[in-house]
Amino acid sequence: MATTSSFFIFLTYIYVEDIMKKKIKVGIPRALLYYRDYILWKNFFEGIGCNVIVSPKTNKDILDSGKALSIDESCLPFKIYLGHIDYLKDKCDYILVPRINNYGKGKRVCMKFAGIYDVVKQVFADIKILNYDIDYLRGRFEFFEYIKMGFKVNKNIFRIINSYFVGKSKSKKYFQELENSQVNVLKSNKLKILIVAHPYVIYDDYLGSNIIKYLKDMNIDILYSDRMNRRESIYYADAFSNTLYFLYSKEIIGSVFYYKEAVDGIIFLSSFPCGPDSLVNELAIRKISGIPLINITIDESSATSGLITRLESFIDIIKARRDNG
Repeated sequence: MATTSSFFIFLTYIYVEDIMKKKIKVGIPRALLYYRDYILWKNFFEGIGCNVIVSPKTNKDILDSGKALSIDESCLPFKIYLGHIDYLKDKCDYILVPRINNYGKGKRVCMKFAGIYDVVKQVFADIKILNYDIDYLRGRFEFFEYIKMGFKVNKNIFRIINSYFVGKSKSKKYFQELENSQVNVLKSNKLKILIVAHPYVIYDDYLGSNIIKYLKDMNIDILYSDRMNRRESIYYADAFSNTLYFLYSKEIIGSVFYYKEAVDGIIFLSSFPCGPDSLVNELAIRKISGIPLINITIDESSATSGLITRLESFIDIIKARRDNG
């Protein structure tokens, strides 16, 4: 009897110790793939028992620190990303830095997503990194990469698998709601403008938020290229050009050819010096006719006043065109 009591006391001690154990803090930079995969990341890491720490919205300090850590030729979102890493470096146990190469044949991504892990590892030699490496052409599939990553902080395989599928389910539901919201926008009688941009450009507080705020203040409905169903967007992108190379470009550029008859104008928004956007946007612009459009490139010194002036002129054109039938 005494042996049984001692055994249960031991189990209780282990259980309490596990509860009181300090949770591992995983830092997530609020940049690049954050705007695509955050729902999955958050639910996955919290599901396996971690605390998630997200860096704040991009501000000048974060941009300046990222610029100081980057080479001049880096694109602006890449510099911002390094600034977010710098912010998180002493605030968590691990920082998530995924490496994405491709999702199969014809589904490659910009090389910054494949190389950023190595850059971060070299620039921040003292931080601990959690990463998954997606390269379908070499058999590195998302599901198994998440399982490998999860094992670094939790040895319960069932909990890891469940957390992955819970995260995928919630992420799918979130983006489905965004798709549905676009359908409602199409029913509106207000002026409608499609913004064609990568989510890490348009939703970043330092890059695209002023444009969104200005358009909303002007009582204009906004359609977002990344909120279209991804498979449908890729289909329209392939119909536009079967030689487009980068998957993330396909996912946003297809929206132009899907929505062009339903919107009053199109804003192409990119960051300097993005190679894929400079090519893909230019090709799309040459294929479009009969609808007002504007091509805006944001760099480190873009003046808000100059940007707003261009938007004002663009909206005046759209309104005049609608008023004249």
